[in-house]
Amino acid sequence: MDKLKWIHEMAVDNGSKIILLVLDGLGGLPLEPGGPTELEAARTPHMDSLTGRAALGMSDVVAPGFSPGSGPGHMALFGYDPLEVLIGRGVLEAMGIGFPLTPNDVAIRANFCTVDADGNITDRRAGRIPTEECAKRVEVLRQIQIPGVEIFVEPVKEYRFVLVLRGDGLGANIPDNDPQLTGVPALPIRADDAASEKTAEILRQWWAQANRLLADYPPANSCLLRGISKDPGMPRFPEVFKMRSAAVAVYPMYKGVARLVGMDVIEHHAETPAEEFQVVRQHWDEYDFFFVHIKKTDSYGEDGKFDERVHVIETVDEALPILLDLKPDVLVITGDHSTPAKLKRHSWHPVPVMIAADAARFGKAGKFGETLCASGSLGFIRHVDIIPLALAHAMRLGKYGA
Repeated sequence: MDKLKWIHEMAVDNGSKIILLVLDGLGGLPLEPGGPTELEAARTPHMDSLTGRAALGMSDVVAPGFSPGSGPGHMALFGYDPLEVLIGRGVLEAMGIGFPLTPNDVAIRANFCTVDADGNITDRRAGRIPTEECAKRVEVLRQIQIPGVEIFVEPVKEYRFVLVLRGDGLGANIPDNDPQLTGVPALPIRADDAASEKTAEILRQWWAQANRLLADYPPANSCLLRGISKDPGMPRFPEVFKMRSAAVAVYPMYKGVARLVGMDVIEHHAETPAEEFQVVRQHWDEYDFFFVHIKKTDSYGEDGKFDERVHVIETVDEALPILLDLKPDVLVITGDHSTPAKLKRHSWHPVPVMIAADAARFGKAGKFGETLCASGSLGFIRHVDIIPLALAHAMRLGKYGA
């Protein structure tokens, strides 16, 4: 956090505007040697045209070899070192739906899933059931009561829901019971320290009852518990960086990570990239910094759908003139991690980064993608470097030292 202290002291509010456009899971891999990644395969004339007036590079989200979750990925993007502060997915999901967490709360991000007669997981996302089906099952789970703790169950989106335990003496040092695999049962719920044993026992009881209740509701006939966590209290992004800051996102989790660091979350009904960009346009005069999140690049990567990932990137590029017409002083385009369709999972591969600004050290224009970015003027950086670099390119950072 010392770095944030120094950035705060150097930060200058000069009225310049920054957009951080995050295509979730943007980094990819070729399907065969010599082939293009998803970003390189996409038709992106607007992004390509920006490369000639941008600094390009590749970024390790956490550290070489680390495959980050979305929480660490976004915390790094916002300038908070994920090796120093690890925020659990449960807190982010709860904040994403506006649930008012208290210091006595433990929040859990849960997935409905499908299990067979032997209890082995056959689909970790229950066929991505629609949100209305999720809400029906949440109503069933609200029947569960356990002495000595308040229990809240709230739908999020599609197969996701939030479980919140409220009570005294609840620790949160408990690993996920999601094995991240199919064909195997859920992992046992266990505490990693004595302070979390009470929570683990409550969760064991709750999960056993949940499985009995959900047995009659296929395909979402079980659930997996992830991101068991408490709100750690974070330095506020708008105060640290001296920018009026807003988030435009569709999925609750990404609204949650923005709320966690103190950004305003703009409520809207947008679904497509073009609609999200119009939200930015409508609120352009109210803020200095906009975090804009595109989800489907990640979802299709996890499902192994290369062509669908390409298509989402192309729809973002088609809509990009809406943001370019606003003439931001700095436009950053990157991802929170890599999700290659080839691997069907988050991966450790560095993510392409573009910082388009008049103050950028321009390189060679070309096809925006991993190959060009690997030879860019930024070189190889870490994600925690992106916000300081954006501030510097917007002339929002003063001199360090005498």
